[in-house]
Amino acid sequence: MIANKHLRVLGSTGVKTPVMSLGCFSMSNAYGQRDDNESLRVIHKALDEGINMLDTADYYGWGHNEELIAKAIAGRRNNVLLSTKFGYVPKDNLPFGLDSRPEHVKRACEESLKRLGTDCIDLLFQHRLDPQVPIEETVGSMAELVSEGKVRFLGLCEVSEKTLRRAHGVHPITAMQVEYSLWTREVEEQRMLFDVLGVSVMAFSPLARGMLTGQLRSLEQLEASDVRRYSPRFYPENFPKNLALVDQLGEIAKGFNCSSAQLALAWLFRQNPRVITICGSDTLPFLEDNLGALAVELDDATNLVISELFQPGKVHGDRYHPLLQQMLDK
Repeated sequence: MIANKHLRVLGSTGVKTPVMSLGCFSMSNAYGQRDDNESLRVIHKALDEGINMLDTADYYGWGHNEELIAKAIAGRRNNVLLSTKFGYVPKDNLPFGLDSRPEHVKRACEESLKRLGTDCIDLLFQHRLDPQVPIEETVGSMAELVSEGKVRFLGLCEVSEKTLRRAHGVHPITAMQVEYSLWTREVEEQRMLFDVLGVSVMAFSPLARGMLTGQLRSLEQLEASDVRRYSPRFYPENFPKNLALVDQLGEIAKGFNCSSAQLALAWLFRQNPRVITICGSDTLPFLEDNLGALAVELDDATNLVISELFQPGKVHGDRYHPLLQQMLDK
């Protein structure tokens, strides 16, 4: 079970949750075909170990992921914090479009509640800022869902400081999801903001979409449907250079008798007490490896060495395809 030292307070709610949550994105074939039965075993094992927050979205498998989670938590709902997201919609010739109009917010919530088999979502996120809809309108409609008892807490994903402050003025924002790992560290510049507003940092892709595990040695390991093939950091001209950095991390991990993934997570755990990692796992071995990070104790000197190894600017390539990069809130 999770030790008290690994518990974090969710925003300003007083609710405690482990520093590690379970990300379910990859369970819906994002990185190639997955096995639903294995995914169910992973979720059950995570819950048994004390990981009580499950992170999903209506976009993950366009409903498949939420339905999968509903099966997994049947009979265990009271012990689970459900985090889901809305805002992505199907769009021709693109991975997705954006829709955060109030009417869509309400409709998406109702559909997620139905798929998740629950009457209340613990943490509802806007998946990405919709430039066509003022954030005040979107958060206002989300706040109405709180008043109606359909949602407990609100969150946003990858928004700017200006947007976060505007949203927080409408209704308290409990958490913000941001990509945060050794190779994506821009969020560190906003630390004071999170402290002032009392917002948790939900760090997604803490292992850089599997790269920091050191197990991805060649692009040939990626299936044709793998979304990482569209990420510039996995392009043929950038992948070998980034792999060289990961291999250096692996050498340091040997000194701690742990895996590269465990060392990368242990580093992230100690960066900010407001951080809660979203650790994606779609097989039991991946989950076990991630859980092992909780036992790794980093000293200050090693923490500094690792931080300098992955200083911003040393990783090659943007983190998103240009079409997705332009969707980020500046």
